Amino acid sequence: MNRVVLTALLALAAGQLTVPAAAQAAAAPLAPTPYMGWNTYYGLGGDPTEAEVKAAADFLVTSGLRDAGYRYVWIDGNWAAPTPRSAAGDLTANPAQFPNGMAELVDYIHGKGLKAGIYTDAGPYIPGKCGLGSGGGYYQRDADQFAAWKFDAVKVDFLCGIAADLDPKTVYTEFAQALRDNASGRPMLFNLCNPVTSPDWGNYPETQQSTYSWSYAPAIAESWRTYTDVGFLGDIKFKDVLRNYDANARHPEVAGPGHFNDPDYLGPQLGMTDEEFRTQMTLWSVAAAPLVIGSDLRTLSQTSLDILKDHDVLAINQDPAGVQAVRVGPAGTTETWVKRLADGDRAVVLLNRGDTPQTLTTTASRIGLTGGRFTLENAWTDRVTETAGTISAAVPAHGAALFRISKAHGVPGIPHVTASIPTLEEKVVAGGETVDVEVAVRNDGTLAVLAPAVRLTGPQGWTVQDRSRAPKLLAPGSNTTFAFAVTLPADAQPGTSKLTATTAYDVVGHGRISQPTTADVVVAPAPPDGEVVLSHHTWISATSGWMSPTVDASVGGWSPISMLGQVYPTGIGVASPSTVRYYLGAACTRLAAVVGLDDAVRNVGPEGATATFQVVGDDRVLFDSGVLTRDDTRQLDVDLTGVRVLDLVVGDAGDGGYNDRANWAALTASC
Repeated sequence: MNRVVLTALLALAAGQLTVPAAAQAAAAPLAPTPYMGWNTYYGLGGDPTEAEVKAAADFLVTSGLRDAGYRYVWIDGNWAAPTPRSAAGDLTANPAQFPNGMAELVDYIHGKGLKAGIYTDAGPYIPGKCGLGSGGGYYQRDADQFAAWKFDAVKVDFLCGIAADLDPKTVYTEFAQALRDNASGRPMLFNLCNPVTSPDWGNYPETQQSTYSWSYAPAIAESWRTYTDVGFLGDIKFKDVLRNYDANARHPEVAGPGHFNDPDYLGPQLGMTDEEFRTQMTLWSVAAAPLVIGSDLRTLSQTSLDILKDHDVLAINQDPAGVQAVRVGPAGTTETWVKRLADGDRAVVLLNRGDTPQTLTTTASRIGLTGGRFTLENAWTDRVTETAGTISAAVPAHGAALFRISKAHGVPGIPHVTASIPTLEEKVVAGGETVDVEVAVRNDGTLAVLAPAVRLTGPQGWTVQDRSRAPKLLAPGSNTTFAFAVTLPADAQPGTSKLTATTAYDVVGHGRISQPTTADVVVAPAPPDGEVVLSHHTWISATSGWMSPTVDASVGGWSPISMLGQVYPTGIGVASPSTVRYYLGAACTRLAAVVGLDDAVRNVGPEGATATFQVVGDDRVLFDSGVLTRDDTRQLDVDLTGVRVLDLVVGDAGDGGYNDRANWAALTASC
């Protein structure tokens, strides 16, 4: 019998508890809503120290994160001594990292009004393969040790479990029982962390993979990882956030109060833009996912802190119903997700996975609401409007709008008006060019809006010509488009600049209302001139499936570019998927290169190492390599006549990006 339950029953027999209190002790979940906190792994990496953990605890308090709900301070791997057990068989902290031991550190964390978490593995410690594990007969001993140290939560990994070829369901069930039966009778939250996922890790049996945990974990754990790690140490990319969210969404039916799907940690300032991180926070919140910050807290900007602490967003995550969002309609570049809330409201996400801004829409009926009037509260902006049934938002690239939607009552509210993000006819512009820009405005409210107008502004020196004729009003359900011509000065600074559209209109009883939307405008650097080693020319943007594109070296920068034994002194190394974009300005005639997989893939085993290469000019494919393996290379000689924008695209050949270290070698442009 669970010792917490036994204690409650004995107290009941002694008359010290009422029946409801005893029942609560037996049944109350440790995490009725998704738990929140911070973990050492992504931000501090290996070998976290006592000083760093204490500093993080202090920051949770002084920053207001603790009071926002982030209560768990979680010490991840590499906390144990090089030989992790004492002669008596007890786990021992590394004295170089934790000179005062774990009990003192936990007391410090508790003294800050926080909870403490620790890490181990379900498999056995295997010297040279796996540095810390509770397998081999130590489950109960370690559970008792963690409880004696007064930890409140335990994360149990499966790296040692893989090495020992264990069955996750069997050993995790045993470990869960050990935690529940700990000698101190201490409640400890159990995070089941099995990141083994094919094809990311290799071809493991289905029952060993993280995608199988949903079938048994809800009965034994407060949370369970649903896919592989969301990133690498210090590096979390938006594409992997979407990948983990999609995997996490496969079984929403098993989430609920006390047990939650876990797509891994939040990654502010670990490789994503602020917009991308806001999207991750949106998705994790509607997924009823645990909110655990993975970054070094001491580096967080005010913007990151504001995103993490947003009251309305956290209220959606912490909704007591514990329901996980589901997609409404098909999967694609743009999607709608809906989460049913305890009071009958709906939380709705309009998600833009794509690389260009979009105005996205859904309807109240599609998300399960009936009626003719609805209140829309934008969780990020706090703007409250009313719609007759259409839910719309201007959503940036890699962005997401989040609304809380309820039935409207009483006097009609401010109409829900959506002004699009300024739309440019060209994705890249250069100094001296004129580009057409449009802003579409729609009224989805129940009242007309009067005298709608849009004012477009850009950086100093940019000229904006208004080509619109504004209507006198926008009736409910109607829309209009405002057009502009924007001319850049000849010396426009390369990089990203902003165009801001301020849309204003009158609403009877509410006065003049305005709302801004902002577009990022990519201003190109000067095009190449002459015979150019293109890897040495300034690109507009460059992405890599993991790490970052590397100039004149294999991705990661650890070795020269090498394919089939031949070393190339120049080129670009990337991991799939990848896009490297250049501005040519129709000034070039030819592109030459050798493409293929770097010889470094031969150090990783036979898995993976397949990729595709495409040269794309102004959205038209000029070269396609087909699928290349580690034993293939292709020479390319491409006509670039008339091309303004060049994209060098590497795909994963449909089998994931594992071991795909790709090269654009000897990349030369004739201009």
